[in-house]
This record gives sequence, C-alpha cells and structure tokens, in this order.
Amino acid sequence: MATASKHTKGPSPTAILLVRHGQTASTGAVLPGRAPGLDLTERGVQQAGAAASRLAALGSIDAVYSSPLERTKETAAIIARAVGRRVRTEPGLTECDFGSWTGRRLAELVKLPEWRTIQATPSAFRFPKGESFVEMQSRITAAIDRLVRRHPQGRIVVVSHADPIKAFVAHAAGTHLDHFQRIVISPCSITPILLGLERPVVLAINSTGDDLSGLRPS
Repeated sequence: MATASKHTKGPSPTAILLVRHGQTASTGAVLPGRAPGLDLTERGVQQAGAAASRLAALGSIDAVYSSPLERTKETAAIIARAVGRRVRTEPGLTECDFGSWTGRRLAELVKLPEWRTIQATPSAFRFPKGESFVEMQSRITAAIDRLVRRHPQGRIVVVSHADPIKAFVAHAAGTHLDHFQRIVISPCSITPILLGLERPVVLAINSTGDDLSGLRPS
C-alpha cells in the first residue's frame, strides 16, 4: 500500500503584510485616534512611496486593504498604485477609539496615573468613553481572519495603525496583550506574517529598509 511521503508539501499560507500609515503632523505629539481630516505630511508621502517600492518588488499582490481613516487610505493608495491594485476599506483595521482622550497631547497624557496602566497592564485599561485594548485586539484579529478566508494562499497588504498592528503582532506571536507595548511599529514599517498554517509565523517586525523577498520560515 502506498504511503504519503514525509516531504509532501502542505497547504500554502496567506501572507499578510502589515503596514503602518505614513507620518502625519500629529505623529509622536498627539493622540489622534479616529479624528477626521488628518493627512500625510510630505515626509509621510515619501515614506509611503518607499514602502510601496519595497512591496512592489515582491511581485504579485492580491489585494490592498486599509483602515477607513484618511492617513491610512492615503498610504494605501500610494501602495495600491505601485502594485496595480485598488484600495479596499476594512473598518476592523481602524485605529483604537481613544474616546475623550482623542486629540490630547502625549506630553500631558504621560503625566496621568492611568498612563502607567497603559504601559504595564494595557489589558486592564479602557479609554474614557472609548475602546479597551482587549476590544481593539479582538477587532483587528477578527478583521484579519476575514481577509485570510477571503484570500487563501494569497499575499495581501493591510494598512493600519501602530497600536492595532502591535496588538495583532502580540496575538500572532503568542504573547500576552500586556506585552504589546514592548513592540515598536514605525511609520510605513512592514511586518509580514504568514497565516493559515498550524500556527502564525512572524517573519519580521517593524521592517523599514530591508529587502522583503528573502523572508521565509527557517
């Protein structure tokens, strides 16, 4: 009786290429949240162009998805033009709802006692009149799961925001949400993750300049 070779190739994964939007006038100074009307700066456009070139060098991209906010859609549009796709909006990729903290300066927020909770045990924190980090992580995880089912064995670009990307990376790496603040996600960095296998495979985190074509499971 014939038996399957131990070298039989399994199903191919879906490659998710997580991209943070480019720099805006508030990056690093204000907690912008979901406030409308925040566009990329000239530097942000340049960052998006560099990310677009790196992604185009990979070859075929099956889809480009974006959070519904302006800064992500602008970043995604630059990438989509480079890879020959249109931008599709996915609400589940949006920024955390910072509630009444939206628009406040980080310099004043870091002085609040709640800031220590956000850094040390974010799973226990909910923004006043806003979202919790647990809800944010569940939301983006569910959104990316939908995209994986929609594009089995594909390669898709997902343009989102720093905190949701960090939360999803923590989920994919199997680490507790309380450790997600240890992860850095810079503007227009690329974080490639393989999904649809027995377990997620995080190929890189916060990649800002390397050739992505050589990234593969060891």
